[in-house]
Amino acid sequence: MSNVTQTDRDAPSLDVESDWNCLFVGGEWHTPGDRETITVEDPSTREPWTDVPAGTVEDVDAAYDAATKAQASWEERNPAERAALVDRVHDLMEDNEEAIAELLQTESGSAQLKSTLEFQTAVADVAEATTMPSRAGGDVRDSTIAGKENLVKREAAGVVAVIPPWNFPLHLAIRAVAPAVALGNAVVIKPASETPVTSGLLIGKLFEMAGAPSGLVNVVTGRGSDIGDRVAGHPDVDVVAFTGSTEVGRHVAKQAVDSLAFPAMELGGNGPNVVLEDADLDNTISGSAFGSFAHQGQVCISINRHIVHESVYDEFVAGLVEKAELLPTGSAHSPATFVGPIINESQRDGILEYIEETVEQGATLETGGDTVPVDGVEDSLVVEPTVLSDVSNDMAAACNEHFGPIAPVIPFSEDEEAIELANATEYGLAASVWSGDRNRAEDVADEIDSGMVHINDQPINEEPDVPFGGMKASGIGRFHGDAIIEELTETKWISVQREQRSFPF
Repeated sequence: MSNVTQTDRDAPSLDVESDWNCLFVGGEWHTPGDRETITVEDPSTREPWTDVPAGTVEDVDAAYDAATKAQASWEERNPAERAALVDRVHDLMEDNEEAIAELLQTESGSAQLKSTLEFQTAVADVAEATTMPSRAGGDVRDSTIAGKENLVKREAAGVVAVIPPWNFPLHLAIRAVAPAVALGNAVVIKPASETPVTSGLLIGKLFEMAGAPSGLVNVVTGRGSDIGDRVAGHPDVDVVAFTGSTEVGRHVAKQAVDSLAFPAMELGGNGPNVVLEDADLDNTISGSAFGSFAHQGQVCISINRHIVHESVYDEFVAGLVEKAELLPTGSAHSPATFVGPIINESQRDGILEYIEETVEQGATLETGGDTVPVDGVEDSLVVEPTVLSDVSNDMAAACNEHFGPIAPVIPFSEDEEAIELANATEYGLAASVWSGDRNRAEDVADEIDSGMVHINDQPINEEPDVPFGGMKASGIGRFHGDAIIEELTETKWISVQREQRSFPF
């Protein structure tokens, strides 16, 4: 049986050369011991980079025990103390930007632009979290009973499980961890197996360096198939913050609900990009290319389908092809790269299969459709930016969340048809509409069933004080701002009878 009660190693340092083969539980770093280990590969080189322990159910239990013990006293700290801890994490991140960016490039295949944008977004999330302790106050409500005062208070939910994905590992983990801690909760992180450092161990290290109490933030690396159910369904969990596919999210949510924990779920997407005939086409094509090909399309809010008016369809396709063919591709370690490697072989093969199947269904391959050779790599994970024309909504690359650098382009003739095409999916996460007429664009945006719609901009947008989340099968609840405060706290009503009340018996 695994034993995580014994301190048996020094903490890792914040760089790619550090030994990250450890768990972080109860404020202590632990070697794998008798556990199996999971090898983490650099997607650019296909070479092993580090190993991490394959955590066990016993490790999860130890993490929840430590979190539960730490949380009670942490919630009693005054708001300024909690904000100060998160603020120190913010400063540490800024002081170590270069090292963190290198970790993102090495572990998640993030090109330099993407790693910079992710870092900036994560830092902004932490800065926003520093304001939350003073914003999570209550309210006083009038009573229908004479002499009564109604107090509505907010208290920390308790222990928050954070289960982030591998595509934006730091940002999508810390956007839940930092607010949870700021609001008086303790945290158990189950990082993504592909990115256990940047979605978990790195965050544990930052909070340790900032002086977090032992057990406040815990990190248990491991396979979801081994420990995922225990993390999401633990008797001591109060909120489960999960980001990932809808298929996995449904299962995670069931585990959480069985433990009567709140499931905060940001799930899959199939983002429509609606281009009306009066759009500024040059700007639209530039934004559309970014929305399809940023981080190799491995973005839940990326453009999955371009829905383009028939009168500008050919010009749009030609312009998108030109952009796709100009984009620098290759290793994430090259500063020039925009489109880097897919996270792993399985994901890459699935993307190539979507392209092949869509062409077999009648689409035209305008450009791309294959892998890009990378020097020194036998089996490259870099997929060419791919544009497909003559696409219909039911073709493989359009009806599925392809999660790759694929741009299927679908024609339409009337606004109503564009809206119908945009909504013909189980998902409703992010969308975009381009038009020279703001009122018309807003009319179309209002009719699209999506939690977020961007007018005259691509959909890869996220701001720390604006609610982020989806409709339909794209999730439950919202991250950021006041929305995440509500999800990470419990509401308590306390009534005070100030004047003696008469009773009927």
